[in-house]
Amino acid sequence: MSGHSKWHNIQAKKGKADAARGKIFTKLGRELLIAVKEGGPEPAGNSKLKAVIAKCKAANMPNDTINNAIKKASSSNENYEEVVYEGYGPNGVAVIVNASTDNRNRTAADVRHVFDKAGGNLGTSGCVSYMFNKKGVIVIERETANIDEEELMMLALDAGAEDFEASEEIYEITTDPSDFTAVREKLEEAGLSFLEADVQMVPTTTVALDEAGQEKMERLIDRLDELDDVMNVYHNWEE
Repeated sequence: MSGHSKWHNIQAKKGKADAARGKIFTKLGRELLIAVKEGGPEPAGNSKLKAVIAKCKAANMPNDTINNAIKKASSSNENYEEVVYEGYGPNGVAVIVNASTDNRNRTAADVRHVFDKAGGNLGTSGCVSYMFNKKGVIVIERETANIDEEELMMLALDAGAEDFEASEEIYEITTDPSDFTAVREKLEEAGLSFLEADVQMVPTTTVALDEAGQEKMERLIDRLDELDDVMNVYHNWEE
């Protein structure tokens, strides 16, 4: 699940997500498991679980699938830890990889292999994270919104959002991580559905690539996403 992008071509992105839905659901199931293990199976008392459920709904995971995954996680003996890798793609593009693993050595080797094959290189902790800010990001498809742009903007800002951007196809709402849940819940109460709803690493600057660089970067992102242990990939490539 490649994060932060501007949704320039929404139909292409939705088609790609639909094609990979089984893989996405598997990864979201693991995120639900981790959240349940950390804070219990009741969303009301587990803010991390609530956030993952919102992410599942944004990915169109059925409620039955979500509930079954939570139930299974409550009795599961599986244990995963969350790890973060940082590195560089083509032309020095900054890349952050969030993974969950039951074997750090295996996951590190797999991630390093993908970077090497794509012409990038895995760096040390902190080598690129200073180029990102952690933000809550909510993306709403314009044609599905049941209120007009100005009303949505005021609703989001009044709920605590930091920023509101509108384009031809989408609305993108940015929050401080601590305000993300409150803003998301306020929008849900208004009957809005999301294309994305997650706390992400948002780049402070972006890097443009030529055609060859774009192909390499797409290959790197796709191969990272194919790894079972990789949950999210963030980068500062201006797609």
